[in-house]
Amino acid sequence: MTIKKLLPFLGMAVLALLVACTDPTAGIIEQPPVQQVETDPPAADEPEVDPTAEEAEMEEAKDDDETMEPEEEMAEEPKPEAEADMEEDAMSEDSDSDDAEEVMEEETMEIEGLSTVDDRSAQLASLTSEWNTNWELHTVDYSSFLSGGPPRDGIPSLDNPTFISPAEASEWLAGQEPVVAVEVNGEARAYPLQILTWHEIVNDEIGGRPIIVTFCPLCNAAIAFDRTVNGEPTEFGVSGLLRNSDMVMYDRQTESLWQQFTGEAIVGDAVGTRLEFLSTWLISFDDFQEQFPDGAVLSRDTGHNRRYGQNPYAGYDTIGRNPFLFDGEIDGRLPGVERVVAIASEDVGIDVAYPFSVISEVGAVNDTQGDLEIAVFHIGGATSALGASVIADADEVGSAAVFNPIVDGQRLTFERNDDKTFVDAETGSIWNIFGDAIEGPLEGTTLEPIIHGNHFWFSWAAFKPDTVVYTN
Repeated sequence: MTIKKLLPFLGMAVLALLVACTDPTAGIIEQPPVQQVETDPPAADEPEVDPTAEEAEMEEAKDDDETMEPEEEMAEEPKPEAEADMEEDAMSEDSDSDDAEEVMEEETMEIEGLSTVDDRSAQLASLTSEWNTNWELHTVDYSSFLSGGPPRDGIPSLDNPTFISPAEASEWLAGQEPVVAVEVNGEARAYPLQILTWHEIVNDEIGGRPIIVTFCPLCNAAIAFDRTVNGEPTEFGVSGLLRNSDMVMYDRQTESLWQQFTGEAIVGDAVGTRLEFLSTWLISFDDFQEQFPDGAVLSRDTGHNRRYGQNPYAGYDTIGRNPFLFDGEIDGRLPGVERVVAIASEDVGIDVAYPFSVISEVGAVNDTQGDLEIAVFHIGGATSALGASVIADADEVGSAAVFNPIVDGQRLTFERNDDKTFVDAETGSIWNIFGDAIEGPLEGTTLEPIIHGNHFWFSWAAFKPDTVVYTN
């Protein structure tokens, strides 16, 4: 990338560094050159061993053993029973260990694209010199990593979040501001982007389930996962590294690296493991309050001094603007920072993106991709978190949700009404953005949500280049 191309990003680079208030070069040290270890020559007074003489002595001893009469051979004394049992147990443990190693080798071989060589560049090795990551296991090329500026944990995750009522939150959170809404086992919480922008990860537990709520401002990627790894709750932090401009997380148990966009461990002992995606809504605070009046809102009482409510990436989502810290080719089918509703369906092997510019106009999309039936809803109300310098003053971009439109074997087709609701043509029932039938014959029914993301196009296309782009 040339200096000329970098000039438009300098202002944003300064803003990104202010997020962590740290020197991006802190902790970077020059690695000393590897020194060759030489073997000392043998001392002059040491006798040299004649290999032919040694072989002759071994052969002579072998002949003596073979000529020994049976009665002259020493009978092996019987071992005590306990000692014999211990030997059997040891042999069994060795066998189990060998079996486990074989299983691990088989599992390792099954990981697609796995490399077992630490081939980091000198710069990346220096940047990560104090990390305890197993760099010999990785499924991505180390040349794809970029430093985001702040070091590891320079953008601090929230590990002991506190929550308040919607009424208390309304004293500082405007109704049109975007929040990530998560509901687990009947418990609902809202995570305002005005807070997530400054922390990017919240380690939480909701409805008895350990989760992480994540937000990468550079990709507009708000994603929640179950943070259970190998049966244990796992805590995550911000590594300070990026791939395709997307946040790379790390877990604090094994220090493996995880791609936020895909939920996959890409470097370290956890490589090949994937976190479970959770269904979320990126909606306005007003819509959250209406749906979940007894829900809870992430508090500003975080223990950190940040300019909550202000956007350090002002103007970043302006159409025509180039993405920040992205050195790949932008898929020209859509503008780089066009918002898309993105679905990755492994069941049918299709990735599809619905541009906000399309769905905001039509309101409801009734689509079929392979064997997957899809209903996409869009309503107005929520502002951008990456537009104006004050999030509450930003332009409206609205909210989108995706559902399976089949109810009791019947495929429903939807239209958007003027009051932020939807009606199905088959029964005339009225539905909200959360997929709940609130009036009509199907009242009380809830559509099955389809996991999706509301991301910037450039980042989604970088990870999913074969994506189908929906056109009306």
